[in-house]
Amino acid sequence: MSSIGNDTQIGRYSYPFADLVDKRTKDWPLVDSPWNVPVLLACYLLMVGYGPKWIARYKPLQLRVPLFCHSLAMVLLNAHICMELFTASRALDYSFKCQPCRVSYNPNEIRMAAAFWWFYISKILEFADTAFFILRHKWMQLSFLHVYHHSTMFIFCWVFIKWMPTGSVYVPTIINSFVHVIMYSYYALSVLGPRVQKFLWWKRYLTALQLVQFTIVLLWALQMVIQGCKFGTWISAVGAAYMVPFLFMFGKFYVQKYRVSTNKSK
Repeated sequence: MSSIGNDTQIGRYSYPFADLVDKRTKDWPLVDSPWNVPVLLACYLLMVGYGPKWIARYKPLQLRVPLFCHSLAMVLLNAHICMELFTASRALDYSFKCQPCRVSYNPNEIRMAAAFWWFYISKILEFADTAFFILRHKWMQLSFLHVYHHSTMFIFCWVFIKWMPTGSVYVPTIINSFVHVIMYSYYALSVLGPRVQKFLWWKRYLTALQLVQFTIVLLWALQMVIQGCKFGTWISAVGAAYMVPFLFMFGKFYVQKYRVSTNKSK
């Protein structure tokens, strides 16, 4: 294996910034190889592109038990991630405004890194959401927003667990995992039938909660850029820019689905 600048050669392929990877997490499952992301992402996009064409020949499946079990598992996993990050960051006295990266083997730092790894794995498990849409013939839910969100979050999470499983990234991760606890709780309850579904009047507020999430993360990332946080100005700027299309697309979805439908009912 030969090195040229910040690139390390793996066979005939260039592996950018391999010398900067976090040594604590580089050998963890689905982290080390640079092929993990393109292979898994290619499988996901192939499922999105060809899955509906194949499954359209068959009757839609209900999948109530698998849906409930998957949603419940995601609730528990995201709750675990949220609590681990919160308790470990408090024990380490992490700053909310700006927390530089720490390459430390302190038990609480390892807890933080492990929580980030589980967050990365959760983004792979979320690919099942798309599979359920396809198998149930929910074509309208296979929107560009849905596919873009799942694809890009997976890539970002791999970058963080490989290079930066520490520092300020704990803030948006806690927020996102908390939102997913509520979101997957709704999904789990929604498959229990009409007796439970009549109590799920708060569905529209899930999208509003996601809009609040994106707004908070955008403002938080901007303040890190402005103050020149040593966590990484460039990654903070990228994070802020990443929130903008989500605000636009989720905002457009909210207006179309709830504001327009409310006006029609009136």
